[in-house]
Amino acid sequence: MSSEDSSDRRAKAWAAGTYPQPATEGRSRNMKANRRSDTKPEIALRRALHARGYRYRKDFRLDLPGGVRVRPDIVFTARRVAIFVDGCFWHVCPEHGREPTSNEWYWTPKLRRNVERDQAADAALQAAGWRVVRLWEHEPLLTAVEAVMDAAGPASGERISNL
Repeated sequence: MSSEDSSDRRAKAWAAGTYPQPATEGRSRNMKANRRSDTKPEIALRRALHARGYRYRKDFRLDLPGGVRVRPDIVFTARRVAIFVDGCFWHVCPEHGREPTSNEWYWTPKLRRNVERDQAADAALQAAGWRVVRLWEHEPLLTAVEAVMDAAGPASGERISNL
């Protein structure tokens, strides 16, 4: 899709009142720069896991029973562990999330849908036999690594002692 098609669609949505017009061009650039995958917290976690011998798939789509599609940030397919690194704004962090103050008619329902989608994805994954780990972007890296290691078990090259 060309940027002209995208801006034309955006202009139509603004005219129809289904999408808020940005307050400033700077705000628009800022929001466009938000990434769906390969965020800084995700990359840091992946690097730390890889350095510890873990091998995984990133941004891997899982087609679950019932037609549910989920795209975790990190997936251990053989171990059936799905890892999500959630942004505080987009997933309404209880510690850092806040109510939108501008264009709340648009953002409040959108953020609520994000949380509902997260809950539905977790339920679908668990029903299909997957372990789900949800981490907040603000969590310390070592805490996040330990949570993943607890869920995934030892890395492929590690030996389990006391067996």
